[in-house]
Amino acid sequence: MEGSQKSAALTLSSKNYSSWSLRGWLLCRMAGLDFTEVMIEIDDDARQELLLLSPSVLVPRLTHGDVVVWDTLAIAEYLNETFPDAGLWPEDPAARALCRAVAGEMHSGFHNLRSALPMNLKARHERFKIFSGARPDVERVKTIWTECLDRSGGPWLFGDRPTVADAMYAPVCSRFHTYAVDLPEALERYAAHILSWPLMADWIAGALAEPDEIVELEVEF
Repeated sequence: MEGSQKSAALTLSSKNYSSWSLRGWLLCRMAGLDFTEVMIEIDDDARQELLLLSPSVLVPRLTHGDVVVWDTLAIAEYLNETFPDAGLWPEDPAARALCRAVAGEMHSGFHNLRSALPMNLKARHERFKIFSGARPDVERVKTIWTECLDRSGGPWLFGDRPTVADAMYAPVCSRFHTYAVDLPEALERYAAHILSWPLMADWIAGALAEPDEIVELEVEF
């Protein structure tokens, strides 16, 4: 394929803390794209983004030949158009519409969940109390997962292969694990499936090897 012959690079920030970097990286790996990782310095701008205090600093950013694209859903659409056989979206129109809806909901919402349960793959808090403002977000995630798994039969949200939706919700699985969020058995099974995904294992290994820490996200809750 012509797309596979172009040089590609994906600019990322922290593997331990950056949920958006993880989403972009998963999408590129799911598409089968051969790319180079470019890690940015955790400077003041990147720190502000990771602490949810400023708009995007264009990370993750995919450079593929002459194309540069940075919004995560835009990366998903570009990869789907460039590698249509990768199956990033479900084939069935109804399932594809639902997949786009739940992926878009994660892309634009869940702000309280993000601030209350910051991504930190190195941490584990067994008795974490979720503040009341974030609980509706947690319940909404549970509802989305339940609806998708009931319709598809799992083990992925839309059946027997991962889609954009799984990439979008993978960081939530890690957050729920970090903060010991109680889940029904079927949803616990889904979260465990995501965390045991070989692509996630590769990312987590990279996160654990990172030397840098953001002190503001290392508070003992």
